[in-house]
Amino acid sequence: MAGSQRRAGQPNVALARLIEAAGASHISLAAQINKIAAAAGVVTRYEKTSVANWVNLGMVPRGRAPEFLAAALHERLGRPISLEEMGMYRRERGDDGMGLDFVRDPADAVRVAATYWSTVDRRKLIASGFAVSAYATPVMRWMTTPADPAVTHQGGQRVGRGDVEDLWQAAEEARLWDSRYGGGNGKANSVTECLKLKAAPLLSGTYTETVGKELFTATAELSRVVGWSAFDMGQHELAQRHFVQALRLARAAGDVQIGCYVLTTMSLQTFLRGFPREAADMAEGAFERAKGHAAPRVLAFAKLAQARAHAREGDARAAGTALALSENLLDSIGPHTQDPEWLAYFTHARLATDATEIYRDLANPKAALTWARQADAMPPGRFTRAVGIRLAVLATSHLQARDLTQGLQLGAQALQVLRKVHSSRAHGYVRDITTALGPWRTEPQVADFTHQARTALAATA
Repeated sequence: MAGSQRRAGQPNVALARLIEAAGASHISLAAQINKIAAAAGVVTRYEKTSVANWVNLGMVPRGRAPEFLAAALHERLGRPISLEEMGMYRRERGDDGMGLDFVRDPADAVRVAATYWSTVDRRKLIASGFAVSAYATPVMRWMTTPADPAVTHQGGQRVGRGDVEDLWQAAEEARLWDSRYGGGNGKANSVTECLKLKAAPLLSGTYTETVGKELFTATAELSRVVGWSAFDMGQHELAQRHFVQALRLARAAGDVQIGCYVLTTMSLQTFLRGFPREAADMAEGAFERAKGHAAPRVLAFAKLAQARAHAREGDARAAGTALALSENLLDSIGPHTQDPEWLAYFTHARLATDATEIYRDLANPKAALTWARQADAMPPGRFTRAVGIRLAVLATSHLQARDLTQGLQLGAQALQVLRKVHSSRAHGYVRDITTALGPWRTEPQVADFTHQARTALAATA
């Protein structure tokens, strides 16, 4: 059995309450932890006595066991469980913390990123592992100093703008594949290899200040894209590490704008993992730090993320205020506004789509359906996942309005689209439909849809 360390000899009341809420026996929970650990390539042999010691004596299992325990409780309770909520401390940082370091020195940032990309092993990272506390230091340091001074570098190969363009091309292709097929598409693996085999050597090459800034910005976006694909597939711990490295490279680039975008993406992950208050703070911080540096579209995207986080928190007033500011910022964009190409997809139509989800989350189906009518149609061939998610949100909005017929019809369309997409995040929207169908669960057509949904999602899991 893996060893444990005694905390203070006091019962862990927080853990006891979670286990009780999960309806788990000590023996079944121990077996589940062993199974999750095995999937992560770790051998454990916990028994009911182990769980009893954690609860009754306040003992904390060593190594990664607390994360496996959190994952097991997450599966049973259907929501993220942090180590703090379990009354346990985060594991000590050694190699397990690789990729989460937001180092101060720019040269160290290059070394840490290159080492992480070269050695990261997805099999050692549990899919549901997410610790909001892991973002505390990176966010604080970026907020304090979002830009490093530009530097030259003398190293290996000479880096030119053509090399930088290759990285941007790889990032753009990855975004397109992600939109069509979800984060589980084969392109995601090739982009990860691009970070390791192309970006890392370039960062260690020879470049001028100007090319270096462009190189760091492109690599930051590439790391962000890889992180988003991992997040989309439910590989949350892997995603966090890529996002942290992306934020650090944005600072090395002296590019507050791309840093704002990365931090906003981190905020989206955070509220979707069940931490809306922290996510709202992150998005607001991204906005405030980037004012005067970032384009209106970038600032609007940060405010949209803040609105979505407030909506998940149930704060309708704060959500509405942030959404209105996001819309005003988009309205301010003129023909001569300097806009980043990598955020060209964020338009008024995209804002309307997200606003639909914001008001669905606030259980205001009338407002949700009003916003939905402002969203433009998207071609399924290019935006397969986004189309499926939009249909799912519309379905749940109609169900909130007690319109079973429309809810089932749109739900069937969403299922038809998303059954082709390898995306844990998208499949979560289908599960939202089945949950919203609860009041009608005895209806034959509802039971049939629920069965089809479960079968389809199991086939693409």
